[in-house]
Amino acid sequence: MPNLLEGIKVLDLTTVVFGPYATQTLADMGAEVIKVEAPGGDVMRWAGRPAKTPAMGPVHLTLNRGKRSILLDLKAEADKATMRDLIAQSDVFIHNIRGKAIAALGFDYDAVKALRPDIVYVHCVGFGSDGPYADLQAYDDIIQAATGTTTLAGRVEGGGAPRYVPSLIADKVAGLHGAYAVMGALIHKLRTGEGQFVEVPMFEAFAHFMLKEHLFGDTFQPPVGTAGYPRQLDPHRQPFPTADGYISIVPYTDGAIVDLFEVLGRPDLLREERFDSPLKRAMGMSEIYRLIGELTPARTTVDWLERCHAARLPAIAVRDLDDIAEDPHLGVSFFRRREHPTEGAILDMAPPVRFGTPVAEPKPASILGADGDAIRAELTSGKLAP
Repeated sequence: MPNLLEGIKVLDLTTVVFGPYATQTLADMGAEVIKVEAPGGDVMRWAGRPAKTPAMGPVHLTLNRGKRSILLDLKAEADKATMRDLIAQSDVFIHNIRGKAIAALGFDYDAVKALRPDIVYVHCVGFGSDGPYADLQAYDDIIQAATGTTTLAGRVEGGGAPRYVPSLIADKVAGLHGAYAVMGALIHKLRTGEGQFVEVPMFEAFAHFMLKEHLFGDTFQPPVGTAGYPRQLDPHRQPFPTADGYISIVPYTDGAIVDLFEVLGRPDLLREERFDSPLKRAMGMSEIYRLIGELTPARTTVDWLERCHAARLPAIAVRDLDDIAEDPHLGVSFFRRREHPTEGAILDMAPPVRFGTPVAEPKPASILGADGDAIRAELTSGKLAP
């Protein structure tokens, strides 16, 4: 049986994280992705120290596996001609170059459609083209600031300066939106034979993601309260300290709250008037979290895990980022130690979604321009290799 997206050819001009994460997701499902890079390569090739080869940094290895690499200088006419040949044999053209710049290069939607009438043309942008921010530059930090995400920690802590979430979270969320946008347009193309222009704006994608719960009181007009989902902003709803570390315990239902205080050895606390009904416990969750945090230092993390799991309460140890590669669950099938053809042993992450249909093992990330000669030869023969 073919891979899910086998036969779908994606021409990828994206850089950094947003677009490359989208196209890696497509490659993981079997799409043929050709990563077109300018001389010097995608900036993320240089993020982190490479093990052996320049421009083969760790972030590149995790974002660009499964793609072939060709170097093209789109200001040079010969390379523009190669680009036009690639477009003519591609199903999807995806980039994150600003609109005026891509038009100046001769690869805006109308120009590309003239080369391939049924092309799915996907433009990854910072801000939607119909708003006043349309021409502004956007990076992950900018989008976190613009969506209010940088103020969430201060709300939890009761004040303080805005802070970025220490992750390229907006880029990655937008990348997943980009992947499903491509697939939606491809399904439409399969049904109708028609391509289309698709815009994926990072600001709107991340706002859509963050505000699912945090729009909260502003959902109603006029508002019935403030923005911000209180359960997520509770200063006491944090990992709880233990005798030797921290643990996450989530007493999500009223029954779980009652069972947890049995496990904690203090069921009497819930018989106090302030907590003696499900409604009172629901209204007093912040104080309940605080009490849990006072009781958990009495035992070790392993001890609490055994007791919570025996009572069928959701609980997990807080794992340090440096130790994540040793997680016993992720070690079953998620983390794979693979041999890269040039970089040696690497720790690779399996695609997280599992399908009933087979998906081939993704190819390792390519050295800068490694596939250029082969791709040019395929273009000359009139057919890109599957």
